[in-house]
Amino acid sequence: MSGLGGLNKSPNGVVIGLVQLQLPNVVTPADLAAQTQRIVDLVGKARRNLATMDLVVFPEYALHGLSMDTNPAIMCSLEGPEVAAFKQACIDNRIWGCFSIMEFNPHGYPYNSGLVIDDHGEVKLYYRKMHPWVPVEPWEPGDCGIPVIEGPNGCKLALIICHDGMFPEMARECAYKGAEIMIRTAGYTAPIREAWRFTNQSNAFCNLMVTANVCMCGTDGSFDSMGEGMIVNFDGSIIAHGQTGRADEIISAEVRPDLVREARKHWSVENNIYQFGHRGFTAVKGGAQDCPYSYMRDLAAGAYRLPWEDEVVTVDGTSCGFPAPERLYGEKAKA
Repeated sequence: MSGLGGLNKSPNGVVIGLVQLQLPNVVTPADLAAQTQRIVDLVGKARRNLATMDLVVFPEYALHGLSMDTNPAIMCSLEGPEVAAFKQACIDNRIWGCFSIMEFNPHGYPYNSGLVIDDHGEVKLYYRKMHPWVPVEPWEPGDCGIPVIEGPNGCKLALIICHDGMFPEMARECAYKGAEIMIRTAGYTAPIREAWRFTNQSNAFCNLMVTANVCMCGTDGSFDSMGEGMIVNFDGSIIAHGQTGRADEIISAEVRPDLVREARKHWSVENNIYQFGHRGFTAVKGGAQDCPYSYMRDLAAGAYRLPWEDEVVTVDGTSCGFPAPERLYGEKAKA
């Protein structure tokens, strides 16, 4: 039930618009400024397109394109003119917006960051991509976890970015922290199409959570992005799907966080987000609440190691032209 793409909005609904943004080619600060204005203009289009829309979502790489250029001259900051322009666009159009920036990092490679800005121009959610698409992407791994906020119409909202969604633990963390809607922005190209579709659906169903997902679209002369805006209901069914690959099309639907809450309370079979931590509650009071998964225990102990670890061929970015890193991360760097 999409409310005819959000045209018929219910009192408990949240109308989401996913912008299948034309893939840009950004090389210079002038290019960056022009693309910033392009995004601002499309925020206005979203509002004109659908008066009921609560949240407009732009894909990963909306500002920078897919070049993986780390030139400091075109990197962004939270205090920079690009974010200021996005804030003003949300104020001017009375709409929440989700945006992507490549964020300057004085201590290493840039962060691939996402922002959710409310209709008063305040940054409500700030997230750094935890799982860059290695070996292709050089971005610093995110270090601020997965925030969950109160979004439009009181929904609980989370954001992950592209390759993050290939790890079921990411969606599970969003749901575990209360998210009823999970946004997934991406720059994926056509070879990932099928994996994109079924992970968007599985992330929703396995966590009784709406997922709203969108890629860049069109070509920049080198790469071809696929659009594929998808809004998936908490039962895994697709509510809206942009399958035409038309650049700058806005895929929209109404979603119902109140029905997510109802399902999480009242579903019996397949209430997977609850049952994961209460194994076999028919046989054992409260279910087993241990941690039987060796990969979780090893990861927490800093000892994650695959049986075939020594046979993995690609373990750095040299195949994509990046130098092998020497700097360690986190606790290992402190040792």
